[in-house]
Amino acid sequence: MTANTAKYALQIVREMNVPADKLYKAWTTPERMGEWFCPQPWKVTEARMDIRAGGSSFILMEGPNGEKIPNYGIYLEVVPNKKLVFTDAYTSAWVPSEKPFMTAVVEFEDLGNGRTKYIATAYHWTEEDKNAHQQMGFEEGWGIVARQLEEIAKTF
Repeated sequence: MTANTAKYALQIVREMNVPADKLYKAWTTPERMGEWFCPQPWKVTEARMDIRAGGSSFILMEGPNGEKIPNYGIYLEVVPNKKLVFTDAYTSAWVPSEKPFMTAVVEFEDLGNGRTKYIATAYHWTEEDKNAHQQMGFEEGWGIVARQLEEIAKTF
């Protein structure tokens, strides 16, 4: 299923001036997540990742007013330098989460000459979840994150 055929998908597509392997490395280096994963003034203050199918992840995002949003998830598919698929439907060891929100698919397509087509798709279970994600500023937020990711990836 692609974002074009999925009922409740949101997607951004960007061409970036950085090789796919560096983008993938930025996505899979927990100690660097705080440099790009959230639009400012939000920040990542903790990140743990077991990057393999079935491996768990935890990312703690903190807002400017002390808000804390813990994000627990599981990797469903990992293809080095090409694709990461993860979901919040499970928290760890296949333990279901209380309220799944989305499954994310992040793809890195090598365009040659150090350029990459970056595709980030959020698949939601319900129309309400998709609409809530749009209201949170999906396009702007994920766009800012993509720009930050591109700049940080150049440093790898």
